[in-house]
Formats: sequence, C-alpha cells, structure tokens
Amino acid sequence: MPPTLASLVHHSALKLTVRAGEDRLDTPVRWAHVSELADPVPYMEGGELLLITALKLDAEDPETMRRYVKRLVGAGVVGLGFAVGVNYPDIPEALVEAARAEGLPLLEVPRRTPFLAISKAVSAAIAADQYRAVTAGFAAQRELTKQALGDGAQGLLGALAGQVDGWAALYDASGAVVATAPEWAARRAARLTADVERLRDRPAPASLVVAGADDRVELHTLGTGRRPRAALAVGTASTLGTAERYAVHSAIALLTLTTERSRSLQAAEARIGSAVLRMLLAGEPDHARAVAGDLYGELLDAPFRLVVAEAAGPAEAAGDAAGAAEGAWSAGLVDAVESAAARFGEALLVVPYGERLVLLVADGGAAQLAAVEYAAFVDAGRADGREQAEEPGPLMGLSAPAGPIAAASAYKQAEQSLSVARRRGRCLVEHEELAAGSVLPLLADDAVRAFADGLLRALRDHDATGRGDLVASLRAWLSRHGQWDAAAADLGVHRHTLRYRMRRVEEILGRSLDDPDVRMELWLSLKATSTPTD
Repeated sequence: MPPTLASLVHHSALKLTVRAGEDRLDTPVRWAHVSELADPVPYMEGGELLLITALKLDAEDPETMRRYVKRLVGAGVVGLGFAVGVNYPDIPEALVEAARAEGLPLLEVPRRTPFLAISKAVSAAIAADQYRAVTAGFAAQRELTKQALGDGAQGLLGALAGQVDGWAALYDASGAVVATAPEWAARRAARLTADVERLRDRPAPASLVVAGADDRVELHTLGTGRRPRAALAVGTASTLGTAERYAVHSAIALLTLTTERSRSLQAAEARIGSAVLRMLLAGEPDHARAVAGDLYGELLDAPFRLVVAEAAGPAEAAGDAAGAAEGAWSAGLVDAVESAAARFGEALLVVPYGERLVLLVADGGAAQLAAVEYAAFVDAGRADGREQAEEPGPLMGLSAPAGPIAAASAYKQAEQSLSVARRRGRCLVEHEELAAGSVLPLLADDAVRAFADGLLRALRDHDATGRGDLVASLRAWLSRHGQWDAAAADLGVHRHTLRYRMRRVEEILGRSLDDPDVRMELWLSLKATSTPTD
C-alpha cells in the first residue's frame, strides 16, 4: 500500500499531531511538497502533502485562510503540514477553522522535525510500495507462466482471477466466450460480446474500460497483427493497483504468445489441409487420408460438404497462398466457421484455392450452420444497404453431402451452386436447391436470353407484319406435346390452320419440328423470353 497520512502520523520519528481532518487520514499520499507561495496551486498535481511555515501568508486572517484552504482542496492537496515555532509559535486558529470547514487534514509539525525528514519518509514509503508491487508482479508472472504451461489458457485465467481478486474471460476472434474463471463469470462475460466486437474495430493493440453495476471491466486485444486474434476481459471491484496491473500485462503477453504460436501452427495445418484437398480433388482419397492423419482424419470419416467462395466484387489479387484467406471479403466468413468449429470441437479445412476459398466442413455440423447463418446476415445487409463497397463480402456455393471418393464431384456441385449465387446476387446457394427446384430460373442468364432472342427473332418479325400468329401457335403446340386438336382448340382455330402455321415455322427457321432437340430449344427460348402477359 502507498503511504497515507495516518502512516506518517504514526511514524515515531516525525512526531506529527493532527489538528483537523481526523476522519480523512487514510488518504494515500503521492508526494510531500514544500512551498511558501501565497498560491501554490499552479504547481500542484493532486495527492500531495503540502508543507508550509506561513512565511508569506497572513495565517491569522480568517478570510485569507478560507480562500487559501479552499484552493488547496480544489487542487487535490490531501493534507497540510504546518511547522510551529518558526513564523508562528502555534497554528493560528483561523487556519485550523478553515481546515475543519473544508475537511482538509491539518498536521502540526514540531520545530525539531525538518520538512526533509517528512519528504524522506514519504519517498521511502513510496519506494517500498513500488518494490512490493514489482516483486508481487514478478511472482504473479511466474505463477501465470506456470499455469499457462500446465493447464493452458484456462489455468492462466484462473491464476489471473486470483491475482486481481476478480474474474477473467477469454474471447475468440469472433467475440465468442472461449473460457472464464471462475465459472460464475461466464454469464457476465457473455454480456460483453458487443463491447468486444466494438474493440475489434480499433487499431491493435487496443483496450477499453466498461463500467458495470457491480464491477469495472478492462478489455484488451490479443495478437500482433492488424486484426486481433482474441480478447481478454478482466473484471474487478475497483481500479487495478500496480501489482494487479503487472499481472494483467503478464497475462496479455502470455496469451499473445499463445495466440501467435497457435497462428503459426494454424499456418502449418493450412499447408497440410491444402495438400489433403488437392489429393481429394485429384481422386486420391487413400493418400489424402494418410496425409490427414489425426488432424483431419475424422472429417474424412464422415459425410462432409464443400463450400467454394469468392469475392462478390472484383477479384482480389491473392498474391501468396494466404491472400484469399486474409482478404476482407472472406475474413468474416473464416472467423464465423472457425469459431463455430472450435466451440464444438469439429475438424475444419479452410484452403485458399487461387482467388477462391474452399472450405471442407462436416455435414450438418456447426461450421456448416455458421456459414449458412453468415450468408443470411450478409444477404440481409445487402438488402438494407449495410454492406460496405470496399468489403463486398463473399459469394458461396455449397455442395451436397459427399465422401472422399466423391470429392471432385462435390467440388463441381459447389462450383455450380456458386455460379447460380453469382447470377442471383445471393451470398450462398446450396446444391439441393438446384436439384429440388426448376431449371427455368437459370434461364435468366444474359447469354441464354441473347440466344433465345436470336432464335425467335424471325418468327416475331413475321408476326409483327400481321401475317399470322406463329409464336403463339408454336407455344400452344409445344405445350400440348404436338397434339393438333388440343393445341388448335386452345388457339380457337382449325387444326389445318395450325398445321399450316407449323410448316411456316419450319420454313422460316430452317429447322424440323420432328427433331426433339429443336423442340427443346424452342420451348426453353420461349420460356426465357416470355413476359408476364405471354
């Protein structure tokens, strides 16, 4: 503890006597300062014990003393030491009354006690307190390091909570709570996720103080990159002291080392994962399983899905192998799936693949669900204009469930789904949607429309001259599968008239309607160019 006025009063060598402010002697003293100025306030920082002899003060004038004491209290001076037997034989009553009125502790300093002795006593006490804090800090660092090496982050958090007499929590890159100590702090930590997300938007390293109803919480980012990899929360009943501050800084350093070490391991795992994926796509599942080993083996033992993602806007220059994974468009997706997989203990493959990103996730697992939920969030942002132009977000295609033997087919399915997502302006399309839906929405592609317009243009030009209704007749005939009577009835014409029109269609197009491929192309062209009134 730092020195207090009470500790100075109880110092046997100083012989100080309390004349006012007896109820405020537990106030810490930051320094002892001597000043005979009539107004020393401009030179005060707060927390000082001011020592005077009243050489330039009219200490017997009540009004002068009231103004003098009031300014000292306003400047944060914690106590006033008055030397008797120098300019005044005793402390003037006007000063005593002014000190009592303002609640300022007033200490009588006997003539035989020099101000230097008081300054030395304060300095020695401050130095001793700092030494204790540093010693306690080193001890805390040793204990935190021991726990980190033995029990990992959970053990470190437990030791830190004990050091600060409070609680501690660790968050992952997405802001989700990873671990807490003690266990009861999990609910309190969960209420701070919004503050953790706000902290992530600041340049690293960053910190934030959140005042709660029952505690004071400090939030600190972890990691050395521009984007924090994790965050630490420390909750205490009051402001941290010097020793507690040492413990928090040590915890930050240890957790940052752990985070960066994990990042290096993740980079190595990513290289293995890239090899596993390439072997799967090359049709070498046995080799892929051998390379995956315990790292990704369980992912290959059960049905999985492939997600192929790319930037919604102009493609980013990937540069190195990590370019796609670190791109702004994919950062949110990677954070979401990695956090979900980590929370549920799932294996996950995230592989940069040129300017794309390929994810191999367990079928129906937390990572797949996180990707779908992230896509819904992005689509909602695009709908209400929240999406930032410089960070357009991803486009994704999700394959059907597959196994190692069918990985190449799953990749093609994901690519097909991605192509549809691109055309529809959606963040994610699942392959099941394509298989269960209709092919007709796919005709919205500009190339398909151009083909259809070209194929039917001669018929439409013919109809525009008023010489017949070939397009409507063709549509009716195709919809009735070539049944003349039914199609003619739909049109309200004789079947011979319809037969004549179909011969004119064949003559104008130069194609035979007996060819099923021709009928298919014409029907799809009619669908691609149809309007709500057709």
